[in-house]
Amino acid sequence: MRKNLFALLLFISLLAPSLALAQAPVRVTPAERRIAETITADKLSNWLHFVASDAMAGRDTPSQGLDVTAEFLKMNLARWGFKPAGDNGTFFQKMALKTDSIDAEATRLKIGDRSFKLNDDFFRFAGNGSVSGEMVFAGHGWVVKSKGVDAYAGVDVRDKVVVIYEPGFPAQNTLTRMPAGVTNADLTGTKGSDWADPVTHANANGAKGIIMMGSPQVDAAWGQVRNFLSRGSSYIEGLRDTPAAGQAMPVLLVSGTTGAEVLAGQSGTRDSKTAFAISKTAEISVAAKQETRMTQNVVALWEGGDPVLKNEMVAIGAHYDHVGTNPNAPGDDKIYNGADDDGSGTVALLAMAEALAVSKVRPKRSVLFVWHAGEEKGLWGAEYFNKFPTVDIKQVIAQLNIDMIGRSKKAGDTNPRNKDLSGPNEVYVIGSEMMSSTLGAITKGTNDAFQKLDYNYRYDDPKDTNRFFFRSDHFHYAVNGIPIVFWFTGVHEDYHQPGDHPDKIDYAKYEKITRTIFLTMWQLTDMRERPKVDKELPAELRSR
Repeated sequence: MRKNLFALLLFISLLAPSLALAQAPVRVTPAERRIAETITADKLSNWLHFVASDAMAGRDTPSQGLDVTAEFLKMNLARWGFKPAGDNGTFFQKMALKTDSIDAEATRLKIGDRSFKLNDDFFRFAGNGSVSGEMVFAGHGWVVKSKGVDAYAGVDVRDKVVVIYEPGFPAQNTLTRMPAGVTNADLTGTKGSDWADPVTHANANGAKGIIMMGSPQVDAAWGQVRNFLSRGSSYIEGLRDTPAAGQAMPVLLVSGTTGAEVLAGQSGTRDSKTAFAISKTAEISVAAKQETRMTQNVVALWEGGDPVLKNEMVAIGAHYDHVGTNPNAPGDDKIYNGADDDGSGTVALLAMAEALAVSKVRPKRSVLFVWHAGEEKGLWGAEYFNKFPTVDIKQVIAQLNIDMIGRSKKAGDTNPRNKDLSGPNEVYVIGSEMMSSTLGAITKGTNDAFQKLDYNYRYDDPKDTNRFFFRSDHFHYAVNGIPIVFWFTGVHEDYHQPGDHPDKIDYAKYEKITRTIFLTMWQLTDMRERPKVDKELPAELRSR
């Protein structure tokens, strides 16, 4: 027994240092506080009033305002001594944006004997030309042989127009999301035969076109959808399969009312689990011409001071685009300035970059700054950077994402559109423990040791009905295996409205959040080991 007791004591003595390390609270040193305190509300306000000024015209992707903002970021990064980390020794990662402009008069839809109106009853997603044919309904439209999924069982789509339906909003590249129970790991074999999304299956099997029926959610947001799709469709080259010549079939999104007309008098409904033929003919004419414009992510590196650890990076990001202008907006203000969304994140990153530049010490690891373009169009910049990284992205140990951190709910505010705004000392934190317990502990511990903000984890839930995890740039880092944290102060009455002005920002709170994120980044750069990814990203969060 004495021998066993000695062995137990020896084991505990050896284990104790590692236990102490795992449970040790984060300590923010006076020197680190002084670095963070170089980030001030005055600087944030000055820069934000420039980035979100009317002169930037809402920073649409692409636009002159977005390009001017990129040049402003580049100018400051260069004078502060940052290393360009974009393409060919520059601060820019260029992306080719393909945009289709629509000839409204020549774009038509007819179901049976009834004609429908572009932008009121339907939108054009993609494709060109005129087609007509009988229709078939195919539910979500997916085929995944490894899971026994075949939405087309019993029907032939050749020379037909395929009708599909998805509750919620369309997925960017595949129209509908992968069916329940299917993950990326199940998409094995050859695309188009062993598995296929609706567009791929329709192309591979001779369909003439696709009609996607809008859900109640789409109908409720029809005005916002119009702002994007009425101007034509756009996509970043390299992010989706481009059909070969002759395969660019028309793809339409129709309203719920139009969809009801498609299925009126048929044997099935939009919720049918099996495919069925529709005894009506669709006639579709789509006329569009394509042009290519360039846009860019802004990418910069602050090299770490440790000769070994500087090869690893903590990434910190925000999107610097917004939604541009809308000449049809009610009232005199037609510019969607995007001060909170995401001018606040854009400028927070800039302030952190300056704080690193004026610091007398360097962090041990390097810090990668990425300002993403095209977030508002479908997380384009983040997806492109993760697919075509300009750095060794496997050396990124964590990604910290900032999107809308500038607003507070005021006392006595009863506006229902502000009901989910965070309070003056509160911020929503999403994803910090989703993939890495260590990252979660560092995130929480840094705040506890510093500003003591009220961290609200309300939306840190895979089943969040708002789907905030899917709605900002961190998503593409997470599915790439990089643990993330997302800071966010909540939606409000000016979300995607002309009233998102810099004078409505709570600068005291904005300063506190920015300083806290800066020191969270600093703690991660100085860790002896990178945060361990000890959890799998939940299956329901792996696909938008």
